[in-house]
Amino acid sequence: MTIHGVSSKSPARIAGVALIGVAVAVALYVFGRVHTPNYTIGLFGRVGLDAISLKSLLATIAVGLAVVQVLLALWIYGKLPIARRAGRPVGLTHRIVGIVLIIDTLPVAVHCMLAYGVQLTSLRVTVHSLAGCFFYGAVIAKLLFVHSKRLPGWVLPVAGGLLAVLVVVLWYTSALWYYNGYSLP
Repeated sequence: MTIHGVSSKSPARIAGVALIGVAVAVALYVFGRVHTPNYTIGLFGRVGLDAISLKSLLATIAVGLAVVQVLLALWIYGKLPIARRAGRPVGLTHRIVGIVLIIDTLPVAVHCMLAYGVQLTSLRVTVHSLAGCFFYGAVIAKLLFVHSKRLPGWVLPVAGGLLAVLVVVLWYTSALWYYNGYSLP
């Protein structure tokens, strides 16, 4: 049964996809907690402070891409008052930027997970570790939502908004911390 094009199975589908996202986040958390960190692992040949510098640059690029994603999504949903109706190229650009954002974050995440694992040593590190795990759970959930049919109109904006918030939290607890002399403003 459908009501206004939304399936009566939507709440179950939303809950199922959300549980898959949470399962991915929990799996990453568990791996990060049981994995023995290897602080000597490099990122594209860089180690130590050079690796942190590179990760901060890649995280800053990710924040820029997230801002572009949010603006494109607002355009797609007709929420930018200065923009005309979004055409197909806007949706395609949104997808491409999203793919680039994920590709940009993967080396950083792999390095973080292998070099540091999930640590709960301070508030900043705890928030960063948990946000990293939830980010990839949210990525999986968003990808599944995108391919689901007949979901309520709020689902994709909420999933995308959560991803954007997590990117900013990850940047704030890592790159900004680094750029600000190892302290948070």
